[in-house]
Amino acid sequence: MRLALLAALLPAVALAQRDTSREALARVEETLTLRLEEGGIALKDVAPAIVVSVSPAFEESKAWYPTAALQTLVRVFGSAALRSCEACMAPRLFVEEGRLEQFTTAQGAAEIIRLDENARGKAPPARVAIWLDETPEGVSLRIIDLHNSRIVFVQNFDPGLTEMARTRRNFTLTEELERRARGDSLTHTFLDVTVYPGQHVSLDFAEQWGDTNANLAGLSLSAFDPLIGVGGAYYRVIPSALNMTVGGKILLSVPTAVASGLSGESVQLIDPLLTAVFVVRVPIASSNYGVTFTASTNGRIGVGISLMNITALPFLP
Repeated sequence: MRLALLAALLPAVALAQRDTSREALARVEETLTLRLEEGGIALKDVAPAIVVSVSPAFEESKAWYPTAALQTLVRVFGSAALRSCEACMAPRLFVEEGRLEQFTTAQGAAEIIRLDENARGKAPPARVAIWLDETPEGVSLRIIDLHNSRIVFVQNFDPGLTEMARTRRNFTLTEELERRARGDSLTHTFLDVTVYPGQHVSLDFAEQWGDTNANLAGLSLSAFDPLIGVGGAYYRVIPSALNMTVGGKILLSVPTAVASGLSGESVQLIDPLLTAVFVVRVPIASSNYGVTFTASTNGRIGVGISLMNITALPFLP
């Protein structure tokens, strides 16, 4: 019974692994195409390229993976820029008088150059060597300059690029810890616009601080409620509640303050001298946009949007 169950599961496991490798090859093609288009890799610097290895990692993928990997490289670089080194993928046998040696280890740059010289004829020498091998998680890509052994490109690919994302998260965490150690500031910009039923428009510049970076405090400028106001703001970020930001601001009405100063007595021109505004922001997923709720001591309540750390024209890339 166990053997029958195992035999039934093996084809599904093999199919899943082939799908993983196919998706990883698609990520390779997309990444290299972007690098070529954006200038990260110049085709003139890597062509012609010699493909040293397209080794499968499983018996089930032995028949199709080398062809699929070569097809990926051809679609990226073009067939005219690639040459295959079959001798590089086979064991090397050296025969001398009284000595017979067989090598199955990876070749060095000097040996790849020698094999390329023996096979290329009158064609120009290869500039780079490419290894695109299958791994249990996806595929592994290496592109090495044959003239100086410079690493042109190296990366492991999986269907969801989880390793790249994990590396980016770790780098971001390290960068943040280093920023804290240096004492460098980190300023956030919030543009709150609530339009229904009450109006409130304000621009906040808040400094991030605290042991967990959950506190934000800084300057707030108001265009409505009060009409023209300036003051201070404090917010607390709650990561466990969708990264919600809860806090408030105390705003000084500039028209009322000017009128009171000129008359020498307390005057309420348009708004009270001081207005307190309670604010709740809920980010939308991981974007720079959020839903905002405000309530002020002037009796105005509003719901709208919050633009967080955006550029002057957020609709442009």
